[in-house]
Amino acid sequence: MNEDKIIQTQIEPLLDYFQKVIPLDNEEKQLVTKLFKPRLYRKKQYVLQEGDVCNQFNFVVRGCLRMYKVDDKGNTHILQFTAENWWLSNIGSFHERKPSELNIDALEDTMVLQICYDNLLLLYTKAPKFDRIFRVLIENSFVSLQKRLLQNISSTAEERYLSFQESYSHLSNRLPQTQIASFLGITPEFLSRLINKPTKKS
Repeated sequence: MNEDKIIQTQIEPLLDYFQKVIPLDNEEKQLVTKLFKPRLYRKKQYVLQEGDVCNQFNFVVRGCLRMYKVDDKGNTHILQFTAENWWLSNIGSFHERKPSELNIDALEDTMVLQICYDNLLLLYTKAPKFDRIFRVLIENSFVSLQKRLLQNISSTAEERYLSFQESYSHLSNRLPQTQIASFLGITPEFLSRLINKPTKKS
């Protein structure tokens, strides 16, 4: 397989994603292929470290990323997991060009397609429909964040766990319980009790 075919195979999931939002013409597809760059992150490798400016928007082709914060006591608080056909970026750091307060790393060997800040602006200029696509993407991320914040202040641990199972069913068997517990804001021991809790018979 030559290099062009390899690149086309890697970019195909991203093109499919865009096509489901707004159909692209051939020129726009070529622009995506030119401006998005594939990169492989090995398990535990940083995609973004606290203190660095987030320079990339990441689309996951395969694998899994997490975004998290380590507090002053060394506790890890996971904000988001992202697997195949979805995005992860510290949007505030990316758009404001400010150092990130969050970390992003790979929980598995992960292939992503990345676009840098300058190339994203170029994409908006060359093909204005991408301005709309990324606006929808950011709006959806904002809605998800609001729901998660509301859950954290108004839902029980069991309700949060059931919501996680619904939203991340494709990841529940790929993530260690310590990671899931950190995401839910509970201890691994309490999570184990939730998982092993007998289901009520109707």
